[in-house]
Amino acid sequence: MKPLESVDPLGHVVAMLLPGIAARGDEIEEARRLPADIAQSLARAGVFNMVRPKSLAGLEMAPLDLVGVLHAIARAEASTGWCAMIGATTAINAAYLPHDVAAEVYADPHSITGGVFAPMGRADDMGDHYKVTGRWQWGSGSANCDWLCGGAMVFKDGELQRFDNGAPYHRMMIFPANEVELLDTWHVMGMKGTGSGDIAVRDAIVPKARSVSLIADKPVEQGPLYQFPVFGLLAMGVASVALGNAAGAMHEIKALARAKKPQGGQRTMAERTVVQTDLMRAEAKLSAAEAFFRESIAECWEGATTRGELLPEERAKLRLAATHATETSADVAKTAFTIGGGSAVYLTSSLQRRFRDAHVATQHIATASSVYELVGRVALGLPTDTGML
Repeated sequence: MKPLESVDPLGHVVAMLLPGIAARGDEIEEARRLPADIAQSLARAGVFNMVRPKSLAGLEMAPLDLVGVLHAIARAEASTGWCAMIGATTAINAAYLPHDVAAEVYADPHSITGGVFAPMGRADDMGDHYKVTGRWQWGSGSANCDWLCGGAMVFKDGELQRFDNGAPYHRMMIFPANEVELLDTWHVMGMKGTGSGDIAVRDAIVPKARSVSLIADKPVEQGPLYQFPVFGLLAMGVASVALGNAAGAMHEIKALARAKKPQGGQRTMAERTVVQTDLMRAEAKLSAAEAFFRESIAECWEGATTRGELLPEERAKLRLAATHATETSADVAKTAFTIGGGSAVYLTSSLQRRFRDAHVATQHIATASSVYELVGRVALGLPTDTGML
């Protein structure tokens, strides 16, 4: 990845925070949420402003710079990287909201937004507003958010509304955090420190202007970042965290291999040919996945900046590369864990956490194995609903 310090304007500031974040990995996992002081330090650095429009004092950062920052944070500590990713990418909503509404939600330059796209709620059309009830899983980083959003199916006069293609119509509803109930449901095997418990509202009143459809609406902001595929941006964020976590695992297993002598042995693990071979195979796999990932981002960015739109094939390639990168990262983390041997199974070893975090990342819908089917249809020229690409 691009060196973090070369990412202006926040690279140097974030780099200074990372050693302290890495040192608090056990604390973050035990808390099952990102500590508020870490969230605020990231907010002050500008991490949650990376996708926010410049018109709202955001950074409107180029995608390759965005992934470089997320990669570096996840390399230090994966749950922190995940929360940074969710907070940063959720700010894409700002580009779709009317400017006066976006200015209200993003009035504080250090505010944090989060939420869940999946349409697990119900929004009844009441004329000038929606009445929303719902409960959403995977509300990552919600405890530190000022505003939260949740996808909801839209009903009018009791009838489910539909997109032009017949699919159920849904929109992202945006709520002040004090209107949302946070439920302690995040008891999981990995990414424990993300605080990704359920969020819920009941009969919440949402002005229509404070809702967005990332499928049907067009962005208000005209910058090339907002011509980038929204779901590709989310998948790109997930993959960046996965790649950063795998890079952290590789760094840690190399240090262990140089220092550890197997029980009864005279040579370090690093001197064993099987360790050398397995490590370099993992290194090659990770580097190749990252190269494909970066290539796909660069191609999409060129389309966004030169044509103002992306071809379905370019969007499909980005989703394929992000899914492949996430899957490969899990394989690499597994290799690092396996090489670590018996010492890696102890909770005092960061390698077991890298392994667990990596495999939770593969379960996100943006990079799950079902993406292969979606992009496969595009590659084979079959009729495909490209709205989710």
